[in-house]
This record gives sequence, structure tokens and C-alpha cells, in this order.
Amino acid sequence: MSKIRKEEALRYHEEGKPGKIEVIPTTATKTQRDLALAYSPGVAEPCKEIAADIENVYRYTAKGNLVAVISDGTAVLGLGNLGPEASKPVMEGKGVLFKIFAGIDVFDLELNTTNVEEFITVVKALEPTFGGINLEDIKAPECFEIEQRLKKELNIPIMHDDQHGTAIITGAALLNSLELVKKDIDKIKVVVSGAGASAISCLKIFVDLGVNRQNIIVCDSKGVIRTDRENLSETKEFFATDTDAHTLEDALKGADVFMGLSMANVMTPEMLLSMAENAIVFALANPDPEINYELAMQTRDDIIMATGRSDYNNQVNNVLGFPFIFRGALDVRATEINEEMKLAAVKALAELTKEPVPDIVKIAYNQQTISFSKDYIIPKPLDPRLLTTVAPAVARAAMESGVAKNPITDWDKYEADLIVRMGRDQSIIRRLGNMAKQDPQRVVFAEADNAKILMAAQIVKDDGIAEPILLGDERRIKRLIEENNLELEDTRIIDPRSEDSNELIEKYAKTFFEKRKRRGFNNYEAQKAMRERNYFGAMMLEEGDADALISGLSRKYSDTIRPALEVVGTYKSHRKVAGIYMMITRKGPIFFADTTMIPNPTAEDLVGIAAMTSNTVKEFGLEPRVAFLSYSNFGSSDDEEPRTVRKAVEMMKEQYPHIVADGEVQANIAFNNDILKENYPFSELANGEPNILVFPNLASANIAYKLIQEISGAEAIGPILTGMKKSVHILQLGSSVREIVNMVTIAVVDAQLKKKYAVQDNKAQFM
Repeated sequence: MSKIRKEEALRYHEEGKPGKIEVIPTTATKTQRDLALAYSPGVAEPCKEIAADIENVYRYTAKGNLVAVISDGTAVLGLGNLGPEASKPVMEGKGVLFKIFAGIDVFDLELNTTNVEEFITVVKALEPTFGGINLEDIKAPECFEIEQRLKKELNIPIMHDDQHGTAIITGAALLNSLELVKKDIDKIKVVVSGAGASAISCLKIFVDLGVNRQNIIVCDSKGVIRTDRENLSETKEFFATDTDAHTLEDALKGADVFMGLSMANVMTPEMLLSMAENAIVFALANPDPEINYELAMQTRDDIIMATGRSDYNNQVNNVLGFPFIFRGALDVRATEINEEMKLAAVKALAELTKEPVPDIVKIAYNQQTISFSKDYIIPKPLDPRLLTTVAPAVARAAMESGVAKNPITDWDKYEADLIVRMGRDQSIIRRLGNMAKQDPQRVVFAEADNAKILMAAQIVKDDGIAEPILLGDERRIKRLIEENNLELEDTRIIDPRSEDSNELIEKYAKTFFEKRKRRGFNNYEAQKAMRERNYFGAMMLEEGDADALISGLSRKYSDTIRPALEVVGTYKSHRKVAGIYMMITRKGPIFFADTTMIPNPTAEDLVGIAAMTSNTVKEFGLEPRVAFLSYSNFGSSDDEEPRTVRKAVEMMKEQYPHIVADGEVQANIAFNNDILKENYPFSELANGEPNILVFPNLASANIAYKLIQEISGAEAIGPILTGMKKSVHILQLGSSVREIVNMVTIAVVDAQLKKKYAVQDNKAQFM
């Protein structure tokens, strides 16, 4: 094989290395050449590279993203020893969860042996295939020996999830529960019902977190595990007690925490009542807990309760842990999953619970509000932030504890790669977020008497993106802040309708009157206008008292943009404003313009829209490629609309020859390079797909972006206004908190760039 062919083969296989968007190479195999490259003879080159250095297996194969879920079927769910075949549905389900939550590929393996030595021998023989091993549904005490032996004898991450998954989740739940009830972890009394693998592992985590071992009482089917009992296993002996308690009922008197990993209905209301004030109850037997949820809540109103069920608050679900723990371990090529990594996951989960919850999570669980409280002590399983919170924490702990063979050096890039891996490409927004944090701006929220706005304000404040200024009724805003457990007490609140604002109103009204005195406004009307928040907020920008304005969540677009146009106005070089939507699609970001402002643009308008959008795309770090869309292809129709678009293309090439732009072209043809090259080889778009679509009129642009958003599931970010002298951005009616945060990020960067180019009026065209 020639040197060039060898390099080509290696490059092909390297596309599949872990850490890229796709783990398995997706190059087409339509021709003999493709097949030769994918298999023989091309595949020989990576084989030789791996033989020369075994670590290259992670570079040229999918091993680094492949986990085996292995069981002998001796402890299937809570159903007992059902055998390997009956365990297969659980193992397949586990594989699905690995994939959808963390992008990890899985083979499930059900072994037809209950012999510990045979089990270990088989798993050891599989080590070359897998990047990690998830042990599942293996009964105690065999599971302890199997895991311990494999961890010692293999050099890849291994975890028995039934033990450690539950332990990690309950550890986070315990930390947060104790914070809510204001109890010290080293002083609490803990009673446990159950002494199996999960219970013992939970207790070990509790001790690592600070629970005093002398304050723990464990009960099994025979009662309290006491030091005077004979024939105790090593694990039970570790937690044996010499107290006077003999039964669960005895043990629960005055207990602060009950953890059940045993069987249904072993706790009575009387036992619950005997516990200490503000008791914490983790009744985790499935499907029926140690005490019924409704019964427990009726018995006492001061308890914090968690179960393993999804139909109650505080579900202890292992999916909060294992996908993200393995993700972090695989990504740094950890040689094991150690205690430091487990504790890092515990603390990451605990801290995430205290962060504002995204709208997408609230919608998924049909809840208006979700915030850190007795009913929310651990994150919800469908929270997309788990991946970018837990996996990096685990990876960092692996590095700090010395078990990582492939350390991460750029954590921002790693987090971005995680998002890309899961198909939620926010790399542009992250890039803008980093820009915003370099120089946070003062952002006026004109509708601050809305919980979504306040949550977004909290996020951008905490992330160092912006300094919020809240407009609205002060009493209502403060009430919403308290109801949503936000920390915005030191944030500036202004009510334009209060007497406290009279001095500013006078100042702003005077300036506004001078601007609009020949546009139908007298002094009285100027004063009245300044009492309206959108006018007031726009004047804050005009007077230099703020840097950006966000509004439109609950008002019509026209009612929101009008004050900004009257107060702030447009650049002299534009005269008109255009709206852009950035669509996050599988093809990458695509910018739709104009979607909000100009109903029937002239050819000159289309050129202005294309130029302003190109400037925006450049500032986003992308090279603009503009397609002027129509129902005609390069003169195939001579109707008025295609002629207008054609004229715009000619003007664009004259005025902005450095920008790749072409048309008029149909939308599907613009993205089909094969057809373009075959039929229109002269087109500037023939060598690459466009990332800017300029539509012939407002209707087509608006319809197109909304169709793409709803039908394809693409995320729409916008409208991003271009042409304004100051940073003014209008939200979609009913935007989510995430969408508001995205728009604030864009508004801050817009404000930064407008300041940068303030002395060059015709250059300040970013947005």
C-alpha cells in the first residue's frame, strides 16, 4: 500500500476515535474503494498501528466508547434469581439508557454461570473489547467479590451499579435533605432496613460523607445487626452495633434518617411518628416502598421523603448516575471508578439540585415550578444538564486521584463536545457566552414581573454574563424572587410608575421630547411614554444608563419594537432593521433572514439584510455563505419576484464581492451540491452549503423558520435584531428560560461590539 493510501486509511479510522461527534465511522460504503478503505486492505493499517502500540486501540476503534452490561440474572430488579435469559430485558434497557443519556454504546451480556470464578474468568477475557464494565443484578455476597476482584485484575473502569448507583444518588439526597432541615451530618442517627449490596454501599458513602459510623443501626430480616450475633459476613460485621435496640421499631426511636432497601410496608405510621423532628425517609423498595408515600405524608407533615417510584417526588433513580459516571471515566480513560469519582458525582448532583431548573424539565414533568425544597432534593432524570455537570466532575476527580490516562486540558471544549455528542450543538452560544463573560454588560429586563425573566436574570448574573436591571412593580418582583428561591436581592429594581423614579422620568422625557417633538409628541405625552417600561428601558440605553434591552416575552412584537425604534433608532448606514433566526440544525447553524421586520423588501433591502446577517455570522466565528432564495433557479422564471432577487444578487456581488453569495435559487437546490455542480457549476454555492438564507419576503422567511422549528425539532434562537444603534433584542412570545438566557448572551455581545465600533458608524453592523 502506498504512503498516501496508508495515511488515508488511518485518517478514515481516526474519524471514529472517542471524543468526536460520531464514535463509529459514518463514511459511505457505496463503492469498492469505500469498502476497501473500511475493511480490506485499508483496515490493515490501523491493525498494524495497534500492534505497535496497544494504546492506539482507543485511537482507531470504538473501544473507548463501548461498555459491557453484564449479569448472571441472580438478582433481577426486586424479583430475585430469574436466570440470565430473564435478566436480558433489564440489560437491554440499561443499554438504551446509556445511549440516550450519555451517548455510550453498549453490549449486554448474560452469563450462564453462578460460579464466581467462571464469571470473573469470562469478564477478564473480554477486557480487550470494552472500554468499561457495568455489573448488574448480581446477588450478594457474590457481587462484592466479583467487583473487587475485577477492579484489581482489570485496567478499565468497572462498577456494580446496584451497589454504587443507588449509593451515589442517596448520598446527594442526604446532603441536600440535611441542608434543608439544618442538621449536622456527623450528629444524625441513621437507621437502615436491608443489608444487601445497595444498602451496604449506601452506608459506606454516608460514612465517607461524614456520618458517624457509631450512629448507624442496620436491620435485616432477623432484626438489628448486633455485635453479639454469630456468623456475620464481613460487610455486616463492619456495621454491627452494640446498642440496646433489637428490632426496627426499637431502632427508629429518635432516628433522624431512615433508609429502606428491603421490602414493602416494614415501617408503620407509629414507627414514623417515633422518629426525630424533621425526619428524612428514603423508602426505596420497588415497586412498593417500606411505607406508602401518601400514608407517610398524612402521618407527618415535617418529613422529607424519597422513593424509587417515578410517580412521586424525589425519585431515587440510578439513571442520575451511571451514564454520566461512565461518560466521565471513559473520556479520561480511567483505569477504575474509585471512591473519589463516586463522591465527585454525589456532590455534583447535590449542587445541580440547587440551580434554577430549565423549562424543558418542568414541561417534561408537567410542573409549573421546580426548585430546591423538600419536594426536590435531587435532580430530575430528564434534566439535560446532568451530562455536563456529572461527567466533568467525575473526569476531574479521576485526574486528581491519578487514575486518568487521557487527561482533559480544555474543560470548556470538553463540555461543548459533550453537548455535540448528544446532538444539542450549542457551540456558538457557548462561544458567545465566553465572549460575554469577558466584559459583562448592564442588561435591562423590561418585563421583570415574570418568573421566567427573573430565573434568566439569576442565571446570567451567576454565570457572569450580565448585570441585570429589573423594571416593574417592585413588590411583585420581590415576591416572585422569594417564591422562586432566587438570590437577586442586591439587583437593581426600577418601577417607572413609582414616585421614586420621578427624577429619571423628568430627565428621560426631556430627551425624548427633543427627539420626537416633530413626530407628534408634546411634553405631556413624552412624560406619559416614559412611564411605560419599554420606552423607559430604551431611554436607559440612549442615555448610557444601561447597555442592552430585553423585552417581548408577554407583549406583541410590534408593541415592543416601536419604542426602541422611536428612542434608539437605527444606524444611518441602514435606516432599516432586520430580524434573524439562528436555527440549530443537524447540518449546523443556519441563519434565516429577514423573519420579523420588512414585509416586502426591495432588492436594496435584500442586500442590506444579507450584509447585516453576514456581519452577524462573522462575529459568531463563521464564514458567511449566502443563498438568496426564490421559487426560481438562476433565471428559470422571469416573474417580478425572481427578478427582484436576481437584482439583489447582482448588487451584492458588486458591493460585497468578498462574501460568498448567489441566487436566485430554490431552497432544496441550495443544499444539494451534486445538482449545483452538474447543472449550475458557475454558482458560488457549488462548493459548499449556505449558512445564510435570505428570503424574498417576510412571509416566506417567517413560515420557513417556524416550520423547521416544529417539524424537524431544530432549536430557534432569535429574533436577533440587526441595524439598531443600541443593543435591543425582542423575545419570542412565551420564550423559555433557556431561550431568554440565549438572547441575553447575544445582547451582551452585541452591546460589546457596538461599543467597540461606536466611532465607526457604518462599520457597527453586527446586529
